[in-house]
Amino acid sequence: MAETSEQYNDVIETCRALFINKMKDYGSAWRILRLPSLTDQIFIKAQRIRGLQQNKEQRVDEGQESEFIGIINYCIMALIQLEKGVVEQPDVSLEEATQLYDEKIADTKQLMLDKNHDYGEAWRDMRVSSLTDLILQKLLRVKQIEDNKGKTLVSEGIDANYQDMINYAVFAMIHLGEINN
Repeated sequence: MAETSEQYNDVIETCRALFINKMKDYGSAWRILRLPSLTDQIFIKAQRIRGLQQNKEQRVDEGQESEFIGIINYCIMALIQLEKGVVEQPDVSLEEATQLYDEKIADTKQLMLDKNHDYGEAWRDMRVSSLTDLILQKLLRVKQIEDNKGKTLVSEGIDANYQDMINYAVFAMIHLGEINN
């Protein structure tokens, strides 16, 4: 599990750097996005990954990795929106956004470590395509919960689904990194 923790940190370092650079370029314009809009952005990324995995022809020169990074960062934005609420104007500084990013990742990584302990790192035997399908399944669940105005009878909340999607995307990035090495 020490290797997983280190690989996880490496993936997140890449995602965090992009998040920070985009904050420098655009500020916190994403703070105006409602949760369904963020969910739809994540859905588009996951659908594109699935298309890349299934189609022989690719017309846009970006691979799966950039889309998984997008999923991770949009999920973190969604977790921040769940905590802080949606605003009409950008309202967080780079420093605050980075602190919130780090807090959400720390919680999500701890969830991964706990689940990895219980599941014995079963994800290592999974295919990237299966991780993509699980992300899409989680997205459909989140959309249903959003359509139900956040109410669930027996299911975990939206936040747990976003955390699972982050972890699945990190696992996929780890797999892709191992394939490319």
